Amino acid sequence: MSEGIRQPAMAPPPVRIAEARADDPSAFLNEHFLRVWQTQMHDLPFVNPALQVEAIGFVRYSGDWLGVVVTPWFLNLFLLNGGGTLWGNIPAGQRRYLELPCGALQFIADDDPVIGPYQYCPLIAPVTGIANMSAARQAALDALRSAFAIPAKAAEPAPAAAAASEPPRRGFLRRLTGRRP
Repeated sequence: MSEGIRQPAMAPPPVRIAEARADDPSAFLNEHFLRVWQTQMHDLPFVNPALQVEAIGFVRYSGDWLGVVVTPWFLNLFLLNGGGTLWGNIPAGQRRYLELPCGALQFIADDDPVIGPYQYCPLIAPVTGIANMSAARQAALDALRSAFAIPAKAAEPAPAAAAASEPPRRGFLRRLTGRRP
């Protein structure tokens, strides 16, 4: 009976449940992406040899790990499962919006055989325009500061009296054309 049921040509990959990390993932991420750099990415034309691999500023936020990973081929904001409330298991390639103090940011799910499931928000790619590692670190720290910054409140609207003293649109246009209001 199931032979007649149409199957989608492209099914999403199965969701692999991410294990919660208790410890800061910086050293683990540094090790992993350094290995990727040395074995797979080092001779590609879009890499920036002035940059190195470095995980920067990983902190717990809502119980999960957020920080920036700099490599010679990207600068991304990473989210890793820390057992908190921010993480959600979704299939690799799927996108989701996460509410951070700065507002909603779009993260993309990925699943690496070595580091497991993670989600990232692309910040800069390609990184060929970044002059050196110092500039990359500064960009990473600026991104983290921005992600955790609460946006300024919108300016208060003008008082009603000031708004009433302005001519209505039709009167304004009549004055422009030389007609009386």
